[in-house]
Amino acid sequence: MIDPPRPAAELRQVLIIGGGVSGLAAAYELRDSGLECTLLEASGRLGGVISTENVEGCLVEGGPDSFIAQKPWALELIRELGLGDEVIGSNDSLRRTYILRDGRLIALPDGIQFLAPTKILPLLETSLLSPRTKLTMALEWFRRPSPAQDDRSVAEFVKDHYGDEANEYLAQPMLAGVYGGSPEQLSVDSVLPRFVELERKYGSLSRALFLARWKQRRPSGAASPLFLTLRGGMQTLIDALEQAIRGRVRVALGAQAQVVRRAEGRFEVEVANADPLRADRVIIATPAWRAAELLQGQDPSLAEQLGAIAYGSCVTGALVYRRPEFTHPLDGFGFLVPRAENRTLSACTWVNTKFNDRTPADKPLLRAFIAGDKADAHLAATDAELAGRVGGELQQIMGFAAQPVASSFSRWRRSMAQYQVGHARVVGRIEELLRQRPGLYLSGNGYDGIGVPDCIRRSRAAARDILQQTAGPATVTSPPASAPRPQ
Repeated sequence: MIDPPRPAAELRQVLIIGGGVSGLAAAYELRDSGLECTLLEASGRLGGVISTENVEGCLVEGGPDSFIAQKPWALELIRELGLGDEVIGSNDSLRRTYILRDGRLIALPDGIQFLAPTKILPLLETSLLSPRTKLTMALEWFRRPSPAQDDRSVAEFVKDHYGDEANEYLAQPMLAGVYGGSPEQLSVDSVLPRFVELERKYGSLSRALFLARWKQRRPSGAASPLFLTLRGGMQTLIDALEQAIRGRVRVALGAQAQVVRRAEGRFEVEVANADPLRADRVIIATPAWRAAELLQGQDPSLAEQLGAIAYGSCVTGALVYRRPEFTHPLDGFGFLVPRAENRTLSACTWVNTKFNDRTPADKPLLRAFIAGDKADAHLAATDAELAGRVGGELQQIMGFAAQPVASSFSRWRRSMAQYQVGHARVVGRIEELLRQRPGLYLSGNGYDGIGVPDCIRRSRAAARDILQQTAGPATVTSPPASAPRPQ
């Protein structure tokens, strides 16, 4: 049953659950609204998976090291925070990605855009793919448009265009580095919507991307960098958001929300070791599975849909070496490891090359990534065990004998949303159910974008909707005495 609407002037209290970048972006949008806004974070720090530390004089990211420049929402927020001068781009003139095949690192052919070749000669020369796959890719150029299809897996889509080998040595390792998931399960409509649209319009992905690149060519000057980050690390964004909301939004660390229920036209949130809190608007800015847990007892239909969104774990590791012992040239951004190679690692970034000023010149920094089931198997491993396993694989793959002088590992359980086949339908049902539950909002990486810019966009949109719904004179009131102690 939908509660009767209350006057906007009465809807003054907003509760945000989750203090990652999604929750902080919502709090930032609401900071000067005059609404009584409280942010609950279960851990002892803000930022979620965004975390930056200094290891042996190297800037080390525990979570995302950058964001896609093409999506504007993170950069817009960064500029609003006065950090525009701190933004740096990736060294795209040095960008080269290697794929591990049969124990050898082979450079991804020039002109490959995700999985579609747009240049003939590099494709012909590469040893990454067999002659049969090269022929299949060449013939794909002549593919004609086809009618729209129901959602398929990425693997089905790639095999249809380029064959099994392209799925195994292009799509799978590239997706593992972003989603940590399997192309046999991921939805092409949700993960690669642009490619689906190109297929419908042109038929051939290679021809479509070649034409797009030709139309967008620049007469002079360098292209914009693919990745952006902050000079002092991604934690700089979190610190600036925390500073911006300080004194304007009540922040409670170590406050574990347990249940969200509707009571007498308002929301009641049970918090561990504290009295329940009441609010007129609630933004749950957590992974979808966590939102399902919060709503399960009172809203099983919505919780069921949220629980249908799968998540994977990941482990990131930073290993610092010292020259001259480290002998491998860092002539690219790093490498990807297909599952067919049967390694623990999914990917490795050569940080010295990707961004400037991350490390001293004499200290190579390798950032390793373990995803999916292999990450789950290593969540309980000690740093020493991880350093031995990951460091050993890096030595084997890259062919050096140096031992790391320092290392650091971060473990993120069920942190990576998996947009599996049918994801758009699930999200559609969630949005429909939310429309019947005025005042409840969901944000995070589980719905319509996994990156930092997408999370910021969704959170700020939720906050702006609250501002529209609560427009009118506002009076800031003191937080109730029973609320968790703010930090």
